[in-house]
Amino acid sequence: MTYKNICVSVSDGIAELTFDRPEVRNALNLETVREGEAALAELAADNTVGALILTGAGDQAFVSGADINDLRTRTRDEGLAAINSSFFSSVERFARPTIAAVNGYALGGGCELALACDLRIASEGAMFGQPELGLGIIPGAGATQRLPRVVGLGRAKHMILTGEIIDAGQALSIGLVSAVVPADKLDAAARELAGRVLRQGPLAARLAKLVINSSARVDLDSGLLIETLAQALCYQSDDKQEGTTAFLEKRKPKFTGK
Repeated sequence: MTYKNICVSVSDGIAELTFDRPEVRNALNLETVREGEAALAELAADNTVGALILTGAGDQAFVSGADINDLRTRTRDEGLAAINSSFFSSVERFARPTIAAVNGYALGGGCELALACDLRIASEGAMFGQPELGLGIIPGAGATQRLPRVVGLGRAKHMILTGEIIDAGQALSIGLVSAVVPADKLDAAARELAGRVLRQGPLAARLAKLVINSSARVDLDSGLLIETLAQALCYQSDDKQEGTTAFLEKRKPKFTGK
């Protein structure tokens, strides 16, 4: 499928979804969100995809946030439709592990998009923030819920209530990202990280993602039950047999995802 505002590619089991609106620092408008949803559906149906990298075109912005021209015309009913929030939830629910490769500004919706991904790495020039209160609105696409779970309640309140923009080093220190690399190494670092994910059992990776995501939504006993059920599925899989056999035979496993 051909898209106007995003680019999608797949190679060696790694999909890349790049937001490409350089004239507005890759800001999200309704058309871009709809294209993103369509791309996720397309990639979800591609059995060759084992991991997904999301990034922004150029070196100025990952996603600078919602397109203000678009946002300014949104009504109460459109707010209740949770347009961006629904898209980011689709990213969070994407069956394979997702990686945000943040290569510049990740503000507002851009930061919320990164939070919806499973893993986050950043270039040295990356900047993160939730400045929505300065526009008379709140972060309405997941930051009030996901940011505290990632960096802690106190730090999340500070970022949201003050609108502070933090750099990549600060993001690393609070656990918002797991690595910071030079800008010209970001794509390679993201692909190397995706490659490490691909070397794991694909069924186990999908189930682990589901179980980890559930931990923020259920009590401990329910979470442990979900974990037990997921492990039982793994025990019954061809991948478990292959993984344990390969370990005993001191060779690399050949997983099939079954």
